[in-house]
Amino acid sequence: GGQNVQGEDVKKLDVLANDLFINMLSSTFKVCAMVSEENKDLIVVDSEHEGRYIVCFDPLDGSSNIDCLVSIGSIFCVFRRLGDGPVSTKDALQPGDQVVGAGYALYGSATMVVLSLGGGVNGFMLDPSIGEFVLTERNMRIKPRGKIYSINESYESTWDQAVKTYVHSKKYPEPGKQLYGARYIGSMVADVHRTICYGGIFMYPATKDAPKGKLRLLYECIPMAFIMEQAGGQASTGRGRILEIVPTDIHQRSPVFMGSKDDVQDVIDLYAKLA
Repeated sequence: GGQNVQGEDVKKLDVLANDLFINMLSSTFKVCAMVSEENKDLIVVDSEHEGRYIVCFDPLDGSSNIDCLVSIGSIFCVFRRLGDGPVSTKDALQPGDQVVGAGYALYGSATMVVLSLGGGVNGFMLDPSIGEFVLTERNMRIKPRGKIYSINESYESTWDQAVKTYVHSKKYPEPGKQLYGARYIGSMVADVHRTICYGGIFMYPATKDAPKGKLRLLYECIPMAFIMEQAGGQASTGRGRILEIVPTDIHQRSPVFMGSKDDVQDVIDLYAKLA
């Protein structure tokens, strides 16, 4: 029960997952600091266990879906510490193009880890019979254009004109244009994973009530944008590349459009046209 620093309801599994991430990473001797969705401040590893890397993570994404057995997951990215001396919040405020590795785990009909170290994207499926993750999806690539859009359409009245125009064009295409299907799970890991597998676009835009967007930059947008670009896709705020944003706060939020390169480009072009 209770709420986290984001004002969101926290379930017991959120707390357990967060504690597990912190305890495991702290004992690796590789990490000097962590940023978690569940912690207000930077988590600093004691000097005896300190390493050179900073890990930003959402320990359990989509946890509101736990009780109805919808797929949930974990998201993370890793930065290399740039300076010396005592570690501080400033060390974690790096743009996404400084990421050295990112990934997500998907807990659904099977358990899968999707990982990129900057040389493409690979998927590893858990084989329970041997207790190991096996490489099952080598060099994952997203289609240049898909036929699925993913967005919470209940917020349509709060979208800006570019988003309204884009979604309308997919539901009511001009003659000769592709009609898109709508798919929205409400768990970013599951929605983005499907987008990589089948193509299309995942959108979580800014709204009148959340003009800066809702998803968090360091441990949701940046890791997924890194993976999406490594898979041949694109990730944007509509006005700029996600991986070029320099964070000013560890819990900074951002609008996000990510998926097939041509689909995301259509959104970018609309923002430029309607600006």
